[in-house]
Amino acid sequence: MKRSPKYPLIRGFCLLLALFSSTVPIAWGAGHPAGEQGLSFSPQDTTRSGTPELRYDFREDKTSPFSDVGKISPLYLHNPSNIKSNIEFDPETKTYVFSEKIGSLNFRNPTTMSFDEYRRYDMQNAEREYWRQRAKGENLDQTSFIPRINIGGEAFDRVFGTNTIDIKPQGSAELIFGFNLSRIDNPALSERLRRTPSFTFDEKIQMNVTGSIGDKMKLGLNYNTEATFDFENKTKLEYTGKEDEIIKKIEAGDVTLPLSGSLITGSQSLFGLKTEMQFGKLRVTNVFSQQKGETSSIEVQGGAQLSDFEVSADDYDANRHFFLSHYFRDNYDRALANLPVINTGINITKLEVWVTNKTSNFDDARNIVALMDLAESRDNIYSSDFSQIAGQPGNNPRNELNNEYSKFTQDYSAIRDINQVTSTLQPLAPDFIAGQDYEKVENARKLTTREYTLNAKLGYISLNSALNADEVLAVAYEYTYNGKTFKVGELSSDGINAPSTLIVKLLKGTNLTPRLPTWDLMMKNIYSINAYQVNPQDFIMEVVYQDDKTGTAINYISEGAIAKQVLLRVMNLDNLNEQLDPSPDGLFDFINGVTINPTNGRIIFPVLEPFGSYLEKKITNQQALQNAAS
Repeated sequence: MKRSPKYPLIRGFCLLLALFSSTVPIAWGAGHPAGEQGLSFSPQDTTRSGTPELRYDFREDKTSPFSDVGKISPLYLHNPSNIKSNIEFDPETKTYVFSEKIGSLNFRNPTTMSFDEYRRYDMQNAEREYWRQRAKGENLDQTSFIPRINIGGEAFDRVFGTNTIDIKPQGSAELIFGFNLSRIDNPALSERLRRTPSFTFDEKIQMNVTGSIGDKMKLGLNYNTEATFDFENKTKLEYTGKEDEIIKKIEAGDVTLPLSGSLITGSQSLFGLKTEMQFGKLRVTNVFSQQKGETSSIEVQGGAQLSDFEVSADDYDANRHFFLSHYFRDNYDRALANLPVINTGINITKLEVWVTNKTSNFDDARNIVALMDLAESRDNIYSSDFSQIAGQPGNNPRNELNNEYSKFTQDYSAIRDINQVTSTLQPLAPDFIAGQDYEKVENARKLTTREYTLNAKLGYISLNSALNADEVLAVAYEYTYNGKTFKVGELSSDGINAPSTLIVKLLKGTNLTPRLPTWDLMMKNIYSINAYQVNPQDFIMEVVYQDDKTGTAINYISEGAIAKQVLLRVMNLDNLNEQLDPSPDGLFDFINGVTINPTNGRIIFPVLEPFGSYLEKKITNQQALQNAAS
């Protein structure tokens, strides 16, 4: 490429501008001698070009004397530091000259203003800067956009010390609105369910307010929506009197009551009203408050934490543990009568657990119809539309035990279409109604084996998460009994392809009340102590009764046939020694998976209703029962 030896300063200027200016690349071509072509510089084009143009033009505002005017937002790039702005007064023309230079060269053409124009321009800048300082709180000694307020009158001055009110808020508030529309192209889903719209709303507030009313009252408020604990958000109003005043201090909000003695310790987490007054040499402190914290001690021994737990009899672990059938419930006490041996003869080999799908995961979802009376014997059938089939030996659960499964697969086979379930079963009403005798669930979710625990011998499941009141729980399983295989419900591997519905056993419906048989399927003999990895060597458990006569908790009931018997032994929790030999030793029988689940701290009583029907039968004396319950 032929380069002209002339104009080296102009070439150097263009290269320098391309390196330091925010408006790059730069093309130049004008100003060359006749007969020479101008050079065009750009990252993508290094060929000769005869057209003088800029790919990214300089920002030009003819109404502004400087190119940086109006760039208040940090989103706009300011001029680089090598561009200097200057204002000079020309005495000959009596005008003000605005120039921007790079070194000694003009970055843009200078502009001029007359004296009157410059005066208006300077006044506008001064007003703009004044209001900007007021908004930022930089004027005078103010650090808030709320100015100080002066209250006239001697009464205000006497009460609060001065006549000034000064409030200084700081912080930020953020509101987030959003809309999310997700689409899943799954042919197993209906077109309506393939799109899932959802709204998101979130708020974030961080606020700190400090202030004073006069020089006696101080205000402090700290609020954060993302605080980990409630006690981190503090509110306090404090009034401090003078040395010769009766009222020394009044505090409202978060207060403390420290005490110097070690016998009675003061509290540091109080919310209420605290007053300190002095009458001569007598000093009185009053506190009316609610304690928002408590003191606890943790004992650690050999790397393990020792803690005390207290659980009331009615605080059983609800909506998490369920029998798979009334048969397992009816035989529960008998199966655990000779611990540590479990006498059932049943072993569940396959199990599928279905719940209401409240997630957006439809990878392993199916339409189901859950029946309450499925595979139940005549003693546990609730609906009058079904009955136990004659000649069926035993009462162990199976689809052939009563005629409900056969009717649904033959006479009411239209229920295989989830959209026809309600209309098909409508003629069975009012003895067979939705939400009570059956539940239809569209796209029910099958739980993974990590989400529940199965006791294959005793026939119950324990869910990792408790169910909500409106959630449905249903199962289908297969087991062996006396060398034969039986099935309850339909498994997804039975060849019934989606979207056809599966017929399964209902354990919990949306209408769970004590008058329905499903109420008895929920176990009420399992209690959580909120501990994990329980060590059998240091575990001590007692069942105590709060006796009104003595006013203390005792480990026995003084009435009825079990008078003076240790309740731990009455509940069949002390029949073995530490070697699991049939010899009571006064300690809790720690049997993993039977009387306790040490992994998640669940205590399992080997009786169905330890503090209900079971205890009533043990007392036997009706009058003693009433005395014990009062």
